Amino acid sequence: MELSITNKDGILKKLEKIVGQDYVSNKPEDLFIYSQDSGASLPRPVDYVVMPITVEEVQKIVLLANEDKIPIVPMGAGMTLSGLTIPIKGGIVVDMKRMDQILEINEMSRYALIEAGVTTGSLTAYLEKHHPDLQVSIPDAPPSVTITGNALIHGSGSLSQKFGNHGDMINGLEVVLPNGEICKLGSCCVSDYWFTRGPIPDLIGLFISSFGTLGIATKLSIKLYPKDAMREVVVGIFRDPKMIPDAISKITHTDIAEDIVFAVWEGLVKGYIFLATYITGNSKEEIKSKIKMLKRLYRKAKGGYMKIPAELRDFFLEKPIFISTAADDRKGGGFEYVGSFMPLEKIPDAIEKASVISRKYGISPSQVSRVIGKGHNVMFAASFSFNRADPNDMENARNALHETNKMVLDVGGIIWKSELAGQKLIVEKMDPNYKKLFKAIRDALDPNGIMNPGNWEIS
Repeated sequence: MELSITNKDGILKKLEKIVGQDYVSNKPEDLFIYSQDSGASLPRPVDYVVMPITVEEVQKIVLLANEDKIPIVPMGAGMTLSGLTIPIKGGIVVDMKRMDQILEINEMSRYALIEAGVTTGSLTAYLEKHHPDLQVSIPDAPPSVTITGNALIHGSGSLSQKFGNHGDMINGLEVVLPNGEICKLGSCCVSDYWFTRGPIPDLIGLFISSFGTLGIATKLSIKLYPKDAMREVVVGIFRDPKMIPDAISKITHTDIAEDIVFAVWEGLVKGYIFLATYITGNSKEEIKSKIKMLKRLYRKAKGGYMKIPAELRDFFLEKPIFISTAADDRKGGGFEYVGSFMPLEKIPDAIEKASVISRKYGISPSQVSRVIGKGHNVMFAASFSFNRADPNDMENARNALHETNKMVLDVGGIIWKSELAGQKLIVEKMDPNYKKLFKAIRDALDPNGIMNPGNWEIS
């Protein structure tokens, strides 16, 4: 949507009136970082960036965008890597990082009420200092990632094997709808407590994985969990991908694992799959008992046990998980991946086919997967590093990404936090009545089409 120069100047003044001159800009040097992300998506122009600090300011920005028919894109930390916060049609990026208040920690009902700009690092540090017996699930992302942004894209993390993806951990939301109205969802719409999503109609799901097309979340209640005193990791190694589902099935049946992650990393070791099971406990005896059980389970699943050298133990126990260092396989600082959710039984097929695609484009196979919800679901990701200074290398990564997206859908999975091309592939496979329903909801909530237009486009 092209804006005239006169109109642009007038809109800038209106935005300055809402948030103050220091927190809005249309200068190219300020807009540059908002026109791209760390992934392989092509840059796109941005007209304004604005940084509100209250829900009322967000509301006024949305009302202004409606009045002037300006596209608007909400942004947390901008770490999705798939271009979801890069405006497709220009307009206003609403950077939420100034809304960074931890509003409440409820120890008894175990939830945190936070503003949308609160990061994983800030909440984790706050809990460690003030509530050391509680923890939040930590995603495999830098500590600057926002908890709200990660939860709203179906993120997963260190507690997802036990408790599900981060979207499942949302108790409540405060959202500024596309018409500027402020809406509370979950128990908070009835009660003073943000403790659950039911037993009323659950509308929170509408805002998960809709990529900012249905409104801007300003507050979120996220579940917290008890934190054991000790944590350890037991690593198994497998040659054949077909062994992985049976091994995971055996482990999840015991209910001893906090987190289960498995990885292909040919840049480190070729021909093996690492399976890391994270366990917790409150005594050395409890930890030893679980380690012994896991070693036995690895052998039953026809795998081996890998003793971790003492100097690498902290590396394996790191949060986010150690495999994130695969992003440094090539020069140039580029990193992209196809994330997906798929059934456990389809994992061997996905591992083999994603490896073939990586080699086709001259990229060393690198994959990491996490078990979600005790084996009911697996997050499978194939990553592609590239040299950002080399256009051909970036094009290779984009091609590998697209082929892997197709592969995921072909084997029965669903692409996670998909970029535009991936969204189109998903929409092509969608049930026609699902598409019709989603479009009807979106048209009803956003008749002016201002919310992150271009994403989840259904004709």
